[in-house]
Amino acid sequence: MRPPTEKQAATLIIDVLAGLFDASPNTIRFSEVGAEKRFDFLVRLSRYCFLVEYKSSASAGSLTVAISGLKEAAKTHKGRGQALVVVPFMGELGRSLCDEAGISWLDLSGNAKIVGPGLKIRIEGKPNKYSDRGRPPNVFAPKSSRISRQLLLQPQEFQTQAELARQTELDDGYVSKVVRRLEQEQFVESAQGAVRPRDPNLLLDSWHSVYDFSRHRIIKGHVPARTGEELIRRIAAQFSSNKLHFAATGLAAAWLLTSFASFRLVTVYLQSMPSRSLLQELEFSDEPKGANLWLVLPNDDGVFQGSENHSGIPCVSPLQTYLDLKNQPERAKDAATELRKRFLNWRQNGE
Repeated sequence: MRPPTEKQAATLIIDVLAGLFDASPNTIRFSEVGAEKRFDFLVRLSRYCFLVEYKSSASAGSLTVAISGLKEAAKTHKGRGQALVVVPFMGELGRSLCDEAGISWLDLSGNAKIVGPGLKIRIEGKPNKYSDRGRPPNVFAPKSSRISRQLLLQPQEFQTQAELARQTELDDGYVSKVVRRLEQEQFVESAQGAVRPRDPNLLLDSWHSVYDFSRHRIIKGHVPARTGEELIRRIAAQFSSNKLHFAATGLAAAWLLTSFASFRLVTVYLQSMPSRSLLQELEFSDEPKGANLWLVLPNDDGVFQGSENHSGIPCVSPLQTYLDLKNQPERAKDAATELRKRFLNWRQNGE
């Protein structure tokens, strides 16, 4: 089922609120406000008043815009209404964004978290009534994410779709489809036919929240080495001499980029698996539990975008390294924090 438009949502919002407050829909006073007020509807029922902003998408981009507008509206209507975001279905990231902003929300699927003076409503577990199988591709799917990666590699620059197609090696039609989706979810802003991230930090956070390193093909094993540094240098030398296309990521790449924290686990992206003879030469043994080397065949070659040599060793970009550190062992969380601070701490465009 397609998400309701703003006009269609009006009746549904009344019905959902009537159910939450055990009230008759006829007792709810509902008026359209207009974009200049930074919210869509003013809703009064019983002794409560809500400043309602409806978004047909619960993407992080859409919700960030809604939250920002409601905060401004709340200042103007101070004491005269409570901010409330309404979406068709609120996902985990959206709930987190609303919680951080202190904004109440409800979805048209029946879930809600509304907290205010003398009021506390929390309903969870209702399924999404508006899942759409014909939905455009996920902007953070392996192939589609090449666009977000390229935008975040040059976050202050406006890039045309032709430039994005050339840099990502995707066809023009596919790029157009993904960019259109990024615009719909308000992750990008446009000027003269080119786009850039509206808020690079938000785009990265949204991608990071759904990123799953385990979707790559990972071969875990052990190679004799006293330290992680010794291992990555040995691996790099052997792969280079055998003309294997590779790039370090994870803890090894974070260390090469920042010199932060010693490490044991080495993770390397490869375009093809090493030969059996090369693995024997490395003394590689298949030991997942005691692994100190992960050989990774990526689900899309876009992971190599922005790769550079550091200390003579090819590394994926700080952006890709940060994503790959998610849920990895040892001091991966600390390494990710350091990497984010040094390389990925952008101001929102225009600030």
